[in-house]
Amino acid sequence: MNVRVSPTPLTAVAERTYAGVLGKLIGVYLGRAVEGWTYEAIRDTFGEVEDYVNHRVNWPLIVPDDDISGTFLFYRALEDNGFPADISAKAIGDTWLNYIVEDKTVLWWGGLGRSTEHTAYLRLKHGIAAPASGSIAMNGKGMAEQIGAEIFIDTWSMVNPSDPDRAAAMARAAGSVSHDGVAVEAACLLAAMQAAAYDERDIDKLLDLGLRYSRSNELNGVIADVREQCAKAGDDWRAVRHWLGANHGYERYPGNCPMVPNHALLIASFLLGGDDFQKGLKIAVSSGWDTDCNAGNLGALNGIRLGLAGLETGPDFRGPVADLMYVVGADGGECVTDAVIETRRVLRSAAQLKGESYAAPASRFAFEFPGAVQGFARCPLHQGRQAITRVGNLNTSSAANGLELSFEGLAAGVTGAVSVPTFIDPKPRGVSDTSYFEVIASPTLYATQTVTGTIRGFEAVNPMARFFIHYFDETDQLARLDGEWIEIAEGDNPVAFKVPDTGGRPIHRLGIELSAAHRLSGRIAIISLDWTGAPENLTFGSSKELTPRLTPWDTTTFWTKQFVSSAKHWATDIYNTFTLSHPDSNGVITFGTRDWTDYAIASELVIELHEMAGLVVRARGHRRYYAGVVHDGKSSIVRRRDAELDILASVPFDFVPNSRQRFEVSAVGDRISLTINGKPIVEAVDASYLSGGAGFLIEGGTVPALGLSVRRIGG
Repeated sequence: MNVRVSPTPLTAVAERTYAGVLGKLIGVYLGRAVEGWTYEAIRDTFGEVEDYVNHRVNWPLIVPDDDISGTFLFYRALEDNGFPADISAKAIGDTWLNYIVEDKTVLWWGGLGRSTEHTAYLRLKHGIAAPASGSIAMNGKGMAEQIGAEIFIDTWSMVNPSDPDRAAAMARAAGSVSHDGVAVEAACLLAAMQAAAYDERDIDKLLDLGLRYSRSNELNGVIADVREQCAKAGDDWRAVRHWLGANHGYERYPGNCPMVPNHALLIASFLLGGDDFQKGLKIAVSSGWDTDCNAGNLGALNGIRLGLAGLETGPDFRGPVADLMYVVGADGGECVTDAVIETRRVLRSAAQLKGESYAAPASRFAFEFPGAVQGFARCPLHQGRQAITRVGNLNTSSAANGLELSFEGLAAGVTGAVSVPTFIDPKPRGVSDTSYFEVIASPTLYATQTVTGTIRGFEAVNPMARFFIHYFDETDQLARLDGEWIEIAEGDNPVAFKVPDTGGRPIHRLGIELSAAHRLSGRIAIISLDWTGAPENLTFGSSKELTPRLTPWDTTTFWTKQFVSSAKHWATDIYNTFTLSHPDSNGVITFGTRDWTDYAIASELVIELHEMAGLVVRARGHRRYYAGVVHDGKSSIVRRRDAELDILASVPFDFVPNSRQRFEVSAVGDRISLTINGKPIVEAVDASYLSGGAGFLIEGGTVPALGLSVRRIGG
C-alpha cells in the first residue's frame, strides 16, 4: 500500500516502544482479573474498573497469560530466521512449534474445533503449514474468525515503527498461522495503527489509516457504525456498550471468542478514551467480553501513541507491575523477564529490519528507561523491620540511570533488603487456582555463576551491603544463603558475588541487603548488575540427595520444575535422579538460558529401551538444538532445525543393554563433541547455534538418568 508516516530514528522510538510494552502489560493485568466475567457482573461488583482489582478477586497481579507469552514469543521468528523483511507465515508457524510446549504453554488448550489456536497448533504439528493451518477452508469460518489473530500482534508493529505497510504485512503473515477472514483483517488494521502511532497521535487519522489495511467490508462497516455511535454518545460510554451488546453481542457470532464484538469494543474504547490512558482501559475492562485481550491491545497502542507520560496521568499503574512479566515457552530461561529486557529484544529486531544497530546496555540490569526498576522491589521475604522506604530510578530526578534505594533508620538489628525474582513462585497460579495458564520456567540464575555490578554511594558514610539468594531447599521450602558484607565507599563501587552451591536446587530470588552499625538514613544506587554464561560447575546428585524425604510412593519435588519438558513423561526417579520417557520423536527436556555459550553437560544414562537418547546443548526452543546421542547402533552429533533432524557426524557404537553410560556433550565455539565413559566418541563442526540451554533428548522409549552437571568451559 506504500503508506508511510514520517520515519523516526530508532534511538528516538526506544522510549515509545518501552511505553508500548508497559501498556500491554498494564492492560493485560488490569483485564485479567475479570476475564470471563459478564458486563453486568463487572458493573454490579466494581462499577467501573479504574485500577487493578486482582486483590479483590484473590488473584495475583503478575500472572502468566497467553496475550503476553504469544506476543513476545512468536515475533522471535524474525530473530531465529535472520530478520527477513518478508517473513512468511510458514516461518512463523515453525516458530510456534519451536516455542510452544503442547498442552502446557501459551495457548488455551481447549481442543480441536473448540480452541482456534489449539486447532491451528494441531494442524501445524501434523504437517499442515501456515497459512493453511489457520484457514477457513481447513477449520471453518467460525473457528477462523476468533480474536486470537489480534491479541499477539503488538510486537509485529513495534519492530516496524513508522512503517504501517510492513507492520500490516507481518501481521497478516502472523495472524494467518491460526486465523483467517475478518480476524486477520482486524489484526492488520490494528498493526498499521500501532506502527503509525510512533509519529501520529490523532485518533481519527490513525483509524482512517488503519482502515486502508482492512480488506473486509464487514469489518469496515462495523467500525463506521462504532464511530457514529461514539460521536453520538459523547462521554456516555455505557450507551455505546449497550449498543454493542444489542447489535454485536457474542450470540450473533459463532465461536467462543469472536473477533468482531471484541474489535468493535476495542475501537470504541480507543475513541471514547481519547488521550486519557486510564479512561480507555477503564472502558475496555469495564465493558466485559475478552477483557485482558482488548485492554492489552489498547494499552500497547496508547502506550506507543502517548508515551510514558501518558501512562502516568492516572493511578500508579507502573509501580505495582515493576516491569515484571512471564514469557512462557520452551525457552524456559527466558520466561521470568521484564519490560526492559523485552524492549531491548524488540529494538534489536527493529534495528536489523532497518539495516541499523541498536546498542543496548551489556548488563542484564541497567535500568536505562525512565522509571524502570526491572522487577526489583522491597524484598517480600525480608525478616524484621524493613528500612528500605522507596525503590525507584535515579533518572526520575537526574540524568543518571540506576536503581535508587532510599532507606531510613538502618541500625544494629534493623536492615533493609531488595530482591528480584529469578524463578517462579511456589504457587504461581491464582490463589483460587482457576487459571488455565501455568508458569513453566527455568531459573535465570544458577549456583556457581558470578553476579557482578556497580553500587554507587552518595555520602562519605554509606551502609554496608551484601548479596543473598533465596532458594528451594531439600524440603522444597525457601531458605536463604548470604554473601560477605561489602563496604560501600562514596562513588562507584565494583561488586561481585559468586552464587553459593545449592546442590542443583533452584534459586528463587537474588537480593541485596543493607545494614549499618549506627542509625543511618539516606540512599544508594545499584547502577548495574549482570551475570552471563553457563555456571562454573552446577551439579545435581541423586534424587535422594536432593530430597531426602522421597519414597517410591511420593516422588514429588519442586526442583524438577526448573526443567521445561516436551517429553510425554518427565519425573523424579527414586533410584536415580530423573526418568526421561517419550513414545514419539523429539522428547526434549531443557533448562538454562540463551546466553550459555561454551560448556559441557554430563549425566549417567541407563541405556536400554529407546530409539534415540542423549544430551542436548545450545537449545533455542525445543526444535532448535544440538545433541549427542546413541541410536540404531551408532553414536552421533545431531542438529535439529524445525522439522529437520540432521546427522552432523556419526560413528558405530555398541553397548550392553541396561548398562549405565556416562555421557558428556560439550560445545566450544563451533565444535560439538560427545564422550561416553570418558572416551571421545564423535565430534562435529557447525555454527548454526552459538548459545542456548542444555538438557536431555529421548525418542521412542525410556531412559533413567543419574546426576547432572553443567560445567563452563573457558572464561
